[in-house]
Amino acid sequence: MPSYIVTIATGTQWFAGTDDYIYLTLAGSQGCSEKCLLDKPFYNDFERGAIDSYDVTVAEDIGEVQLVKVEKRKYWVQDDWYCKFITVKTPSGDYIEFPCYRWISGDKEIEIRDGKARFARDDKTQIAKQHRRRELEERQKQYRWKEWHPGFPLSIDAHSHSELPRDIQFDSEKGVDFVLNYTKAMENLYVNRFMHMFQSSWSDFADFEKIFVRISNTISEYVMQHWKEDFMFGYQFLNGCNPVMIESCTELPQNFPVTTEMVQCCLERDLTLEQEIEEGNIFLVDYKLLDGISANKTDPCTMQYICAPLCLLYSNLERKIVPIAIQLNQEPGPDNPIFLPTDENYDWLLAKIWVRSSDFHIHQTVSHLLRTHLISEVFAIAMYRQLPAVHPIFKLLVPHVRFTIAINTKAREELICECGLFDKANATGGGGHAQLVQRATKKLTYQSLCFPEAIKLKGMDNKKTVPYYYYRDDGIAVWDVVKSFIADIVNIYYDSDESVKGDPELQAFVKDVFVYGLRANDGSGFPKTLESKNALTEYLTVIIFTAAAAHAAINFGQYDWCSWIPNSPPTMRCPPPTEKGVTTIECIIESLPDRGRSCWHLGAVWALSQFQDNELFLGMYPDEHFIERPAKEAMAKFRKNLDVISSEIKERNKNKKLPYYYMSPDRIPNSVAV
Repeated sequence: MPSYIVTIATGTQWFAGTDDYIYLTLAGSQGCSEKCLLDKPFYNDFERGAIDSYDVTVAEDIGEVQLVKVEKRKYWVQDDWYCKFITVKTPSGDYIEFPCYRWISGDKEIEIRDGKARFARDDKTQIAKQHRRRELEERQKQYRWKEWHPGFPLSIDAHSHSELPRDIQFDSEKGVDFVLNYTKAMENLYVNRFMHMFQSSWSDFADFEKIFVRISNTISEYVMQHWKEDFMFGYQFLNGCNPVMIESCTELPQNFPVTTEMVQCCLERDLTLEQEIEEGNIFLVDYKLLDGISANKTDPCTMQYICAPLCLLYSNLERKIVPIAIQLNQEPGPDNPIFLPTDENYDWLLAKIWVRSSDFHIHQTVSHLLRTHLISEVFAIAMYRQLPAVHPIFKLLVPHVRFTIAINTKAREELICECGLFDKANATGGGGHAQLVQRATKKLTYQSLCFPEAIKLKGMDNKKTVPYYYYRDDGIAVWDVVKSFIADIVNIYYDSDESVKGDPELQAFVKDVFVYGLRANDGSGFPKTLESKNALTEYLTVIIFTAAAAHAAINFGQYDWCSWIPNSPPTMRCPPPTEKGVTTIECIIESLPDRGRSCWHLGAVWALSQFQDNELFLGMYPDEHFIERPAKEAMAKFRKNLDVISSEIKERNKNKKLPYYYMSPDRIPNSVAV
C-alpha cells in the first residue's frame, strides 16, 4: 500500500503547542485517504517549536495530493494550536509543501492548499475550485466591515480584541494592553510619583526635567538642550516625527498677510519676500485642519485650548530652515497678531510652542492614526475578504498586515474611544480627535500616499533649496527598492496587462478597498480597478510602503521628539495670546501641560516608540508563503537592496548630533503593529 511521510511544524509562539488529538486526511485528484490520528506512542507530539513526522498509509492510489485536511479534537481542555507548515513526501519521492501559518482553535477541521501560487483560472479540479470558494465565503463571514465612527474609513466588525478571528489576534507574549503599557512606561520612567499632583503646574522649564529621563547621546536630550532655538524648531519640520507638513510656498495665503518689512531682518539675500518666494526659499506650514476643532472638556477643572496656526519658514544661506513669521489662528486681525523673531523673547517662544502643540495634534490624529493605522486596516480587511491564501498577492501582502487589525481594535477599545486614554492628556481628546479624522478623511487622496508624488506635490523635491531633508531622501530610496521588489513579484505571476485586468479576485480586492473601506469617495482618487501591471505595482507599493516605512517614520521618533514636554505639548491650558508684549515665563508655564498630563504624555510616547519583541523588519519573511524559487530570489534581492540603504544611512549618521534613522530599513517593521 502507498505510504506518505507527513511532517508537521508547530509554531514557536507562546502556547503554540497542543495536547489535543490531531487527525490528518490527504485529499488527492483521485480520492482521499482515511482520516488518520497522528500520534507517536510515549512521545509528546505537537510541542511548541516541534517538527514531527508520521507515516500515512493509504489503501489505494489517491492521485496527486491537492489538499491536506487537519482536524483538531479536544483532549482535556480548550487548547489552541499554531501550525506553521506541513510537508508531504509522496511514494515517488516528491516533496509537496503546504504553508499554513494559522491557529486552529476549538474542535474543527481546516483544509490547506499546497504552496504553489495560483489564480482562480488555474484551478481545474472540482476540489480546488470548491476549496477556493469556501475559503473566501468563510473569510467574508469573519471579516466584516463596520462603521466605528461616522466619517472614518470603515474598520473590522469587532467590539474587542477577543472577538477577532484567532489568526489576526496578537501572540500571547505581545504586550498590547494600552493601560498596562502606560503603567509600565510610567514605572520605567519613574513618573508615578507626580500623579498625585495631577492638576498642579510645573514651576519652570527646568522643573520638567524631573520626569525627563536622560539617556546619553540621544536625540531627546539634544532636543531638551536646544528646543528654544529657531534652528531646532525648523529642523523638526524636515526630520522630526511629523515631517509631512512643510511645503514650498509659491504664494502667500490671503489670510496670512506677512510683508517684506516684517521679516526683512531675517532675509539674508537682499531680496524682498516675494523674490525669496520666487527663488524657492520660503516654506509654509498651515494647520487649517485644526480650525474650529473642539478642545477637550472631559475635565471640568481644567480648560484646554487648540489653535490653527500658519507658520512661514525660510531657507537661509546655510540652507537651514528657520521660522520667520507665525500667526496662531486662521483669521487675521488685531487680536491675532503675526509673531516675529524680532518680538520679545517670550512672545516668540510661546508662538513657537503653540505651533509645536498644533503639530502634535496633526501628527497623532492625521499623520499617524488615519494615514497609517486606519488606511492599513482597510487594505488588510479587503485582502482577507477577497484574496485566497493561494493567491500571489495574498502571499505578498500578508506579512505587511500582521497585527494591524489587532492593534487598531485595541486602540478603539482603550485609546481613542470615549473616556479612553487619549482623553487623559490631549487637547483633542473628548471628541476633537474624531472631528479631525473626519475632516482629514475627506481630504485623503491616493496620490498623497504615493511617496515621491506627495513630495513633488508639496514642492519639496528640490535638493538644492532643501538639502537636509533626510525623510525625503531616505523615503524615496526605500520606495524605489520596495517598488522594484513588487515589480519583480508582479512580473513573475502576471504575464501581461490583460492578466491583471482579468484577475477577478484582485479586482474584487481593489473594489472592496474603494467602495467599502473608503466609502466610495470619488474625490480620493483611489483606483476602482487596476488596468495594468504598472498600476498594480504602484498600488501594492502604496500598501507596503504605508504599512512599513511611512508608519515607522511617523511612529518611532515620538519619544525622541516629544518626550521633552515644552517641545511637543499635548495640550495648552491658556488661550493663545491676542497681543504682543504681555507674555511672561509664568504665562508660558501655566499654558503648558500640568504634572499629571505631562506624565500621561510621557508614558504614551515612550510606549508607542518601542519596538516589539521578535519584531520583523522590512524584508524579513520567516513565514514562507511563497515556495517558488523566482519569488524567493526576488526576496533575497530585496533584502540585499535594503541592506545597502541601511548601510548608507548608518554611514551618513556617523558623528551626527541629530542622526536620522527612522527610514533605515533595519528599523522599519513590516507592518503597523504598535
